[in-house]
Amino acid sequence: MEVANLEEIIANFVIQNKENYYRLAYYYVKNSADALDVVQEAIIKALSKKESLKNPDAIKTWFYQIVVHTALDLLRKQKRSVIVDDETLTIYDSGHTDHYDDMDLKKALDTLPIQYQSVIVLRYMEDLKINEIALVLNENANTVKTRLYKALNLLRIQLDEVEEGDFQ
Repeated sequence: MEVANLEEIIANFVIQNKENYYRLAYYYVKNSADALDVVQEAIIKALSKKESLKNPDAIKTWFYQIVVHTALDLLRKQKRSVIVDDETLTIYDSGHTDHYDDMDLKKALDTLPIQYQSVIVLRYMEDLKINEIALVLNENANTVKTRLYKALNLLRIQLDEVEEGDFQ
C-alpha cells in the first residue's frame, strides 16, 4: 500500500474515533491533559510506524494497542518521578482522613491490577471482542478470557462486600 494513502487512512480513522481514544487514554491516566498527551503521542507513533500496519482493516486494534502502550509508558514514567516529598505533604495535611462508606464500580475497578482493568475497560467500555483485546494487549485470547473472568469475580466480591457493609 502506498505510504501517503496509509497516512490518510490513519488520519481519517483517528479523526473519526478520537473520542474513543481520548476516553481510553483518560481511563488510564486519570486526567485530561495527560490523556490528550497520550492520544497525541499515539498519533505520532502511529504515523511513524505506519509500515507496521500490514492490513488496513486491522487499524482499530492496531491503534488501540498504540494508545494502551503509550498510556502505560506514561504511567511508568510518572511512577518513577516524585511530585511532592512526604514532608511537604505532611505540612499541608489537615489531619483528617476521608471516609467513604459506599464504593461504586469505578472505585472497585481502580483497585484491580492493571492487567485486569485493561481487559474490563477494553471489553465493556470500548466494546472490543476477546480476539481484538488479545491483539491490543499482545496476549493469547485464552489469557484474556481468564483475566476477564477473574476480574469480574474480583469486582463482584468487592461490590458484594460494599453492599453488605451498607446494611450493617
